[in-house]
Amino acid sequence: MTKMSNFVHLHTHTEYSFLDGAIRIKDLVAKAKEFGMPALAITDHGGMFGAVEFYNACMQNGIKPIIGFEAYVAPQSRFDKTKTAGEDNYHHLILLARNNEGYKNLLKLSTIGYLEGFYYKPRIDMETLRLHGAGLIASSACVGGAIPRALLGGKVDKAKAIAEEYLSIFGEGNFYFELQNHGIDDELVAFDEMIKLGRAMGIPFIVTNDAHYLHKEDASSHEILLCIQTQTTIQDPNRYRFGSDQIYFKSPQEMATLFPDLPEAISNTMTIAERCNVEIKAKPQLPKPGFPEGFASEAEYLRHLAKIGLTERFSQITPGMEERLQYELDVICKMGFEGYFLVVSDFMKAAAERGVMTGCRGSAAGSLVAYSTGITSVDPIKFDLLFERFLNPERISMPDADIDFADKDR
Repeated sequence: MTKMSNFVHLHTHTEYSFLDGAIRIKDLVAKAKEFGMPALAITDHGGMFGAVEFYNACMQNGIKPIIGFEAYVAPQSRFDKTKTAGEDNYHHLILLARNNEGYKNLLKLSTIGYLEGFYYKPRIDMETLRLHGAGLIASSACVGGAIPRALLGGKVDKAKAIAEEYLSIFGEGNFYFELQNHGIDDELVAFDEMIKLGRAMGIPFIVTNDAHYLHKEDASSHEILLCIQTQTTIQDPNRYRFGSDQIYFKSPQEMATLFPDLPEAISNTMTIAERCNVEIKAKPQLPKPGFPEGFASEAEYLRHLAKIGLTERFSQITPGMEERLQYELDVICKMGFEGYFLVVSDFMKAAAERGVMTGCRGSAAGSLVAYSTGITSVDPIKFDLLFERFLNPERISMPDADIDFADKDR
């Protein structure tokens, strides 16, 4: 039986750190299980793309999943997209969800980074961290973090000010100095200075290994991956490289050997793991499109649109058609898919208003509600099509209206 580890990896990059991480999630979780780790974190660069797959893999293997990502934090505003000579466009910061509120904030922060702050990387800023910092634990990250960068530049006061700002955002006990040792000179300098500053400020430490590949012997393969990312060749002496073959998923014993004088920084990884408790629901969370004034719910609004559409589609309405429309609406609303129909109907209407050619394939053509709300253009009554092929209360599954748009107008 594998001995239970007293160390948890809190800084790992999977295949979802695109062209940078070289660890498949299933292999990462299997290795953590082999090491006897009770928990494991995912901290991909800038995004949450692997979070659900990681969560499920951990749960299936009896490992507690810690959901996070390594954020790119703009030095000023995320909207400032100019490059200043000698200054970084972003700094790294590790963010981990303590609870479901924190998980939702991670989703918001990642989205903001891509939609608002993208400049070379999906960046957030201090403003967004203040707005969405609840439920999170943060650490100073690698030597690309703002605090190590300031210390390497001899700016101790600046490093202290940044640390105080992070403490004010995340709260006492929710911000850690992260110490790493991959045999890189800058790390060793930052390491010593951060210990001095952390002890002076009362900020706790954790130790991590910035894992980008699973085994030490994978270092050469990872260099090729970096070449693909930067569009260089392995023969290029000026190519981007990590400068170490230690960026792998180390065992608890290797980590303890690297940091013999900081046992509390090892045990703090377990403390964080115990504090992080996120539950991800497997059920899809559909968008809530809302409804106009005068209606009590989305279901009522969908019923209204479907009944109006029925009169517009057919010159003569029979009791059988009304009965079928009512049946379909009851099934749709009972299964909670009224919002889905409203969203699809809305963008199909927008396409029609803009003269964009559309088409709907597959079983959705069997729905009278879809026909009445403009989602499909095939009369299911005329062609005797079955609604149950599209949506069946006996088989719980997502509705899937396969919509095509003219490629020049998408």
